Amino acid sequence: MALQKLRKEETLAMRKRLIGQSCRLFYSDDPVKIVRARGQYLFDENHQRYLDCISNVHHVGHCHPSITKAAAAQMDLLNTNSRFLHDNIVLYADRLAATLPEKLCVFYFVNSGSEANDLALRLARQHTQHEDVIVLDHAYHGHLMSLIDISPYKFRKLAGQKEWVHVAPLPDTYRGIYRESHPNPGQAYADSVKDIIEEVHKKGRKICAFFAESLPSVGGQIILPQGYSAQVAEYVHSAGGVYVADEVQTGFGRVGSHFWAFQLQGEGFCPDIVTLGKPMGNGHPLACVATTVEIAGAFTANGVEYFNTFGGNPVSCAIGLAVLDVIEEEDLRGNAARVGAHLKDLLTKLQKRHQIIGDVRGVGLFVGVELVKDRGQRTPATETAALVVKRLKEEDRICVSTDGPWESVLKFKPPMCFSMEDAELVVQCIDRILKDVEANDLKPEKEEI
Repeated sequence: MALQKLRKEETLAMRKRLIGQSCRLFYSDDPVKIVRARGQYLFDENHQRYLDCISNVHHVGHCHPSITKAAAAQMDLLNTNSRFLHDNIVLYADRLAATLPEKLCVFYFVNSGSEANDLALRLARQHTQHEDVIVLDHAYHGHLMSLIDISPYKFRKLAGQKEWVHVAPLPDTYRGIYRESHPNPGQAYADSVKDIIEEVHKKGRKICAFFAESLPSVGGQIILPQGYSAQVAEYVHSAGGVYVADEVQTGFGRVGSHFWAFQLQGEGFCPDIVTLGKPMGNGHPLACVATTVEIAGAFTANGVEYFNTFGGNPVSCAIGLAVLDVIEEEDLRGNAARVGAHLKDLLTKLQKRHQIIGDVRGVGLFVGVELVKDRGQRTPATETAALVVKRLKEEDRICVSTDGPWESVLKFKPPMCFSMEDAELVVQCIDRILKDVEANDLKPEKEEI
């Protein structure tokens, strides 16, 4: 039986009636109804094509034929839970291990980044027997209660900060406390974590973990200063804690030069636990925690079985293996490096022409453009950022979104097949819109995108 086709107005009316209103749509004033997709392109019900600069989940491209073929073939053969012995889960774990430092060699498969981060927190606590967690300001690690508690981006709007949670300054060298002019911002920001550890110890409490995205995303597409992670890890280890790297947004070659974003911090740095998610299944719910033999052993020693009904099932692992194949066969890491560098170069040139562009930052296909009302004060240009997003969608059929504490950063995390021509088109369109804003001194209306 074919699925019923609804007019856009009917779909929207039914969504408003049936789906919780806290589940928000992109472009809420005039949502785009997407009915199919391929590569870096989305198509609406009228067959209009949109360039997708948002969907980092669809890592190797929407509806990649190799992924859909692998999924259908395995689904037609077998899908069951991981308590049955099967090749796919061990073959997939082996392939993942080959991309990671040698000590990260034990894997737990789950279904989402939130599940992965929740499990990472459990592993850290079981191993250290400590409770307190240090996180970065503006961080977001997932929607479970345990993760809302360690996500300042969320808990500040809800119940507030728990006694066992400690917030370190976001290592933002553009608008943070230590900026680009500082001789060693990595050390300075790391020392702020050391100060927090000392304050925690004065209260008679102990550090369980430092928990951070390898490249803070919700914080505004932040690139951590060199030396930061290794120094923080040293301080945390000295306090008896572990370092958890959240790679849910940034893993699987998005940064181009490396397979994992934490590797940007140098060969001397290796987290104790790494969480993987979003791009892992190219849209299929698949996520994972990678850790050491020692930490996994402590988790086993508690005598309680860990079982995840769908985690590591044969279909999910077949899809995960296919994603790794496509990344390699199509040189998507290389593409991310080349196209990302071109995009960043074009945006940096645009910055010279438009005073409203305060900063351009990023690596590979993880790029942010921070808009400001004035470069001296670096006042966030939140409303203009929203206007740019709105006009790109309406005039150019380009999907871009904003991030950062003030929603003033245009963020680019497109599918990894994003091309040079796509980068050039996006920058040309942003240039035109900013010229128009400046020429007409437009006053964008406040509205939610």
